[in-house]
Amino acid sequence: MSEKIISKFFDIEDSHTIDVYEKHGGYEAIRKVLKKWTPEEIIKEVSNANLRGLGGAGFPAGRKWSFIPKNSPKPKYLVINADESEPGTFKDRYVIDNYTHGLFEGIMIASYAIGANMAFIYIRGEYVRQAERLVEQIEAAYKKGYLGKQIFGSEFDLDLIVHRGAGAYICGEETALLESLEGKKGWPRMKPPFPAIEGVFRSPTIVNNVETLAYVPTIIKNGADSFANLGSERNGGLRLYSISGHVKNPGVYELPMGTPLREIIYKHAGGLQNGNGIKAVVPGGSSSPILTPDEIDVKMDFDSLAAIDSMLGSAGIIVMDESTCMVRALYVVTRFYHHESCGQCTPCREGTGWAEKVLKRILDGNGRPEDIDNLVEIADNIIGNTICPLGDAAALPIQSYVKKFREEFEYHVREGKCDVKGH
Repeated sequence: MSEKIISKFFDIEDSHTIDVYEKHGGYEAIRKVLKKWTPEEIIKEVSNANLRGLGGAGFPAGRKWSFIPKNSPKPKYLVINADESEPGTFKDRYVIDNYTHGLFEGIMIASYAIGANMAFIYIRGEYVRQAERLVEQIEAAYKKGYLGKQIFGSEFDLDLIVHRGAGAYICGEETALLESLEGKKGWPRMKPPFPAIEGVFRSPTIVNNVETLAYVPTIIKNGADSFANLGSERNGGLRLYSISGHVKNPGVYELPMGTPLREIIYKHAGGLQNGNGIKAVVPGGSSSPILTPDEIDVKMDFDSLAAIDSMLGSAGIIVMDESTCMVRALYVVTRFYHHESCGQCTPCREGTGWAEKVLKRILDGNGRPEDIDNLVEIADNIIGNTICPLGDAAALPIQSYVKKFREEFEYHVREGKCDVKGH
């Protein structure tokens, strides 16, 4: 059994409260850095820990913090991305529910490191209970002097504000999130400038995911090497893998970066229901290219999945058994991205709609011989031609589903029906 950092709090009663968090060593790390550490020392420690951005992009967290200009006269901000909307991903909800003050402590340390005196938690609109919990526990932190002026008796001030989204997937993209935070339509911005130079309110801003920041106190407390050695090369520490689909025990499992996908499915999630075999696995949220059964020995870290042309993304694993119609599965995914496209870029706005219509026609038994190649061509024309990654997120599944299950698509078109038993 591997060491747990965040999930060991999941089974502790009232683990979201200050008293319980402090009883288990909470807020020791922020006290330590406020007394003895410089911001540069914190950034170096987080960089040496190989902590990657765990929202999906996997960019090194310490390096990202180092991009904040030191001599800018503008205020700096930290924005926490809790707009967890990627289908198949539900880990951040567990962090907020059970490790609330661990997240706050990570926010405090990161804010001190980048020189921010104000931080915002942008939370998905559907996470009503989680938003209420955050507000309740922030108020508790203010009462104890852990937020506000001169926190923990230091010279450092920090205010923390909860901002609720309105249920748009696009606001998980960092620049769309910043627009929404400013009260505007959630449309992604052109980059550069990147948020570290010009983010919210045109000021230097770091946007980090909930899980990323939740691991920061442990790095400060136990040291960079200790954290880095828990994971794989260049992918430090642990990861919260959410697993769903046709497995016996869906849920959130905290395991070392680089744990083989097969082990997560069969050892931790109990294998597949009804003794069925695997047909396909989505390894990192619905936008990640799909894997076939002969690919599930891959290590679940950013570099290993990129090496086989997929991605770790949000680590939201979706397992599909042999009873799954891959044409219908792709239709469901594509319909989602069409619905969530913000409409700003033509390739995404039109392409996702075209792909959904083509897939619906195939499912209805009216597919045309050219439809399959047209799907690939539509995806090819979306990728790399949009402002934000949502276009790629919609196109990558189309490419991989058709490439790896082309015979199933061809059967649908040729016979006007599905060859999967039960469909």
